[in-house]
Amino acid sequence: MRSSLPKVLHKICGQAMLSYSVTEALKISDDIHIVLFFHHQKIREYIQNIHQNDLNKITFHLQNHSKYPGTGGALMQGDDQKCLPVKHDNILILNGDMPLITKESLEGFLTARSSIALGVFELTNPHGYGRVIIKDDKVSQIIEEKDASPAIKALKTINAGVYVFEKKFLQTYLPKLKDTNAQKEYYLTDLIDLATKNHIDVPPIFVNPKHFMGVNSKLELSKAQDVMLERLRDQAMEQGVIMHAPQTIYLETGVSFAGECEIEPGVCLYGQTKIINSHIKAHSVIEDSTIEDSHIGPMAHIRPKCNISQSHIGNFVELKASKLSGVKAGHLSYLGDCEIGAGSNVGAGVITCNYDGKAKHKTIIGKNVFIGSDSQLVAPLKIASNVLIGSGTTMTKDAKEGDLVISRVRQENKSWGFYKFFTPDQADKK
Repeated sequence: MRSSLPKVLHKICGQAMLSYSVTEALKISDDIHIVLFFHHQKIREYIQNIHQNDLNKITFHLQNHSKYPGTGGALMQGDDQKCLPVKHDNILILNGDMPLITKESLEGFLTARSSIALGVFELTNPHGYGRVIIKDDKVSQIIEEKDASPAIKALKTINAGVYVFEKKFLQTYLPKLKDTNAQKEYYLTDLIDLATKNHIDVPPIFVNPKHFMGVNSKLELSKAQDVMLERLRDQAMEQGVIMHAPQTIYLETGVSFAGECEIEPGVCLYGQTKIINSHIKAHSVIEDSTIEDSHIGPMAHIRPKCNISQSHIGNFVELKASKLSGVKAGHLSYLGDCEIGAGSNVGAGVITCNYDGKAKHKTIIGKNVFIGSDSQLVAPLKIASNVLIGSGTTMTKDAKEGDLVISRVRQENKSWGFYKFFTPDQADKK
């Protein structure tokens, strides 16, 4: 992946690739085993954080890579290549870089009636994948690309990277794996060879390539995200969301919709954003916030921890960690760490000055407050209900109910001041 970030922690629609595999596996099993080696601590911490409610179903293992390298070695432990301890009689094995798998696509493996079964699909360009040789409707061999001859590389049927084994098969044949290959590794795929040599049928399970696409480069990461985005957008529209030019809309797996929602082109919805009965106009960005009964945008930026209801947030308005209910902020404002009550109007160019260089401070604004254009509200600040703030005010003191607040220099018009400034030698002639 050409990155310092572990491959399986690269994100697709806001979620690490490995987390997708874990999420879908948890839907069909209560006994999940994750085998780690490189960057094991970082990966483990991520999964423990994201799946903290299911940790009683997840067991982590650190692969003894120096003794048992390779995909087959990931299942080995102890001095005699014993299989990892598992609860159930059938073991489903997945790669960690397949973010597009679904519960439904995995259920087909659980109905396999054999000691071993293998997921396969065909690709026009199978570069990078192990090739699968099928004879008489049975898998006879899998050859990794790095060990494949030109004739084998010409084959189009590839290993999807998903297997199902009976536990007793692994207990018998895993200790018989050898590392006699170019990479000096224990290959999980060599179990196919062992099965066929012992007259055990290995049925291929043909799967949808879109569900079992592996990710080994930034280009493949982008392609996988395109598939996931299409899935998420389709789910939203089937739920009743109106999406204009949906292919231009970005959303993440934690985003949810309720009621009647309309999303215009170029909108980006991140994290755990909730959209309820709202219209999000073109090119707006919303992060980890709740929007209810509101109009947002165009080109608004709602940063994390905002709760907006029954409000209109217009173009080039930025909000962060703020709660607005029944508020109009039409354009060109920054509102951070504030609460604003119903009926209030925020003029163009209004800024909450919430950071003093060391700490953030809150601005609390009551109901029916009119804030004139180009005003600065220097936090910490409390403004009661029914307050009028004149345009251009820099407000540093609290205001009580009914106040008119204004703080600006009285205007002076100096006669001929233009000429005195630009052409002083001619000013006396005017």
